[in-house]
Amino acid sequence: MRRPLRTLAAATSAAMLSVTLITAAPASADDRPTAAVSLGDSATSGEGARSYESGTDQTGVNQCHRSTVSYIHRTNIPGIDETINLACSGADTGNLMIGGSGQWNEAGQADQLAQVAVSHAIELVTVQIGANDEPGFAETVIECVFAWASVFGPGCRDTIGAEWPDRVAAMKPKAVAAVQDVRQVMADAGYAESDYDLVIVSYASPVTENMQFGHALEGCPIRKADARWGRTVATVLLSDALADVAAQTGARFLDMSRATEGHEACNRSVPRSQEWVRPLTVRLEQLLYGVDSHLVQESFHPNARGHDQMGRCLGEFAVGGASSATCLKGGDGNLHPQS
Repeated sequence: MRRPLRTLAAATSAAMLSVTLITAAPASADDRPTAAVSLGDSATSGEGARSYESGTDQTGVNQCHRSTVSYIHRTNIPGIDETINLACSGADTGNLMIGGSGQWNEAGQADQLAQVAVSHAIELVTVQIGANDEPGFAETVIECVFAWASVFGPGCRDTIGAEWPDRVAAMKPKAVAAVQDVRQVMADAGYAESDYDLVIVSYASPVTENMQFGHALEGCPIRKADARWGRTVATVLLSDALADVAAQTGARFLDMSRATEGHEACNRSVPRSQEWVRPLTVRLEQLLYGVDSHLVQESFHPNARGHDQMGRCLGEFAVGGASSATCLKGGDGNLHPQS
């Protein structure tokens, strides 16, 4: 197996300084292509970024919506030959378990990873999962939209806020089990934990209270107080839980909770062309197949610009040595990992 990315710089320096003559026969070379692999749900697959891979945007057949511009494909990590996205929109922790159910007639993500682990020399595995379990992140956003429409009713921060910590707590052991199964898949394929990097990635806030005037008409029918709760409480608690999942499984952790800060959907501080999140979006062609959640499933997900920035941050984090970092916008306007 090749050395993990986090030791690349150290290994290079050691090799330059070494003057020891190696007389033993070299180990047989691993001629498999190196790979970085992503597992997870819609936030990973690239839902909302469009440019979906062939066969993953077929209504009623396969709607994993794996984008060719999803963040794993934007990492630009030196020494990685291929980036492979196994994530699928709508996935929960069960879809990452060994023997777990697949989606849209595909094998479960653990089974797919097992195949890639044999055909490729995997150096990086990213996991972004948990939002579709008890937290029901997507459903929560929809409830916040309904709360906006119910002018005299309570906000979603009031109806969901009190139970949110319990929801997140219930998800955490499931996420731990899923990540442990990812570890087991790699071990069964002959990898030691030191042979690859495992990175847990958290979720970004899709909206902000700093919305422009008439934000509902712009595609963000959410109360500002609810948006503030989502950005400063719900997303943060979910991220903290995933940080604990990383600690329990010996994984590195990349905090994306503030990754879209200043570029959320309908943020009044930037023009639409600079937003990194897609606002409420209706795919009219879906009406041919009825009215269901797929009609608006691209809504409030990072767009192509968002994935480009997240991929930049992940790539820099992957080759660095930090065990954890937060993706924040730097002085150059781009996301970078900050410890």
